Amino acid sequence: MSRADRSRDGDAEPPHARETNAWFGHAAAERALLEAYRGGRIPHAWLIGGPAGIGKATLAYRMARFVLAHPDPSKPAVQAATALAVDPAHPVARRIAARAHGDLLTLERTEGESGALRTVITVEDVRRTLGFFGHTAGEGGWRVCIVDAADELQYPQASNALLKVLEEPPPRALFLLVSHAPGRLLATIRSRCRHLALRPLAAEDVARAAAAALGGSEDEAAIAAAAAAADGSVGRALQLLGGAALKVRERVSELLAALPSVDPMALHALGDALGRADPQTFTTFVDTVRDWLSTRLARGAGEPARLAQVAQVWEKLNRAAREVEVFNLDRKPMVFAVFGLLADAAR
Repeated sequence: MSRADRSRDGDAEPPHARETNAWFGHAAAERALLEAYRGGRIPHAWLIGGPAGIGKATLAYRMARFVLAHPDPSKPAVQAATALAVDPAHPVARRIAARAHGDLLTLERTEGESGALRTVITVEDVRRTLGFFGHTAGEGGWRVCIVDAADELQYPQASNALLKVLEEPPPRALFLLVSHAPGRLLATIRSRCRHLALRPLAAEDVARAAAAALGGSEDEAAIAAAAAAADGSVGRALQLLGGAALKVRERVSELLAALPSVDPMALHALGDALGRADPQTFTTFVDTVRDWLSTRLARGAGEPARLAQVAQVWEKLNRAAREVEVFNLDRKPMVFAVFGLLADAAR
């Protein structure tokens, strides 16, 4: 289960990217994938980068559906295509939506023993690629692996395991790596991928995509207001439209905005709230901090020392979150430790 699979505290659950057929914006990125494929010499690995919630995973699944539905790029249907659209009723689309296509492997965070999502993609998950690519494609065509998101690969074990497969890809293998912060991935992974950068969506595209995801369960005024405040992210707009986790995200965002100043009383209150919260709300805390770090990484381009410092905080955050999850530790000390690191990174 990925984060997009989780319900929004009882609200209508938006579809996962594997089920999403509506597509808004990013026409140039879609065209780049389509032209590379029908040219017959598509790179074996793509790194689809950009802020969280803007459609990177949706584009990856869109490409996977198209390739698996049209395994021969020389066919007229591919040569005449103007987009990566595949009819939702197509057998490939239906099987991908049901997680039943044998030639598609998705690497994403899975549930731990507690029932909550792990904070990282484990090395055990990545090692599944060995068996997946070690066999002939079930339908004689392509084998596609989506990594959603590569930023969450357990470091360094999972990152190195994926690198080994990228270094020696089998024939007709296609990797689609989704990344919220490509700059923090291993340089060796980045060098083996063609980069495709997505930008935040226009507010009107965010509103249309959010409305499509919710299937009419929210009124237009609420969707428009959420889209205007979402900074080009459909995922953030959906989060703004409801759910208890929203309160935690807002509280954490306020503390992040005040950095490098830290309010100890506010941290105590946040730690207490997270201590009582369900595992999914704790994951929202981790994801909100990751979003902040992603922004710092993007702003730090050209400043190696700053990038290294932020990347180090990211790794410590992942390690601390994993220890809290695995050993069922008190969450409040982690909150204080993380904000101490963040304050140093913000100076």
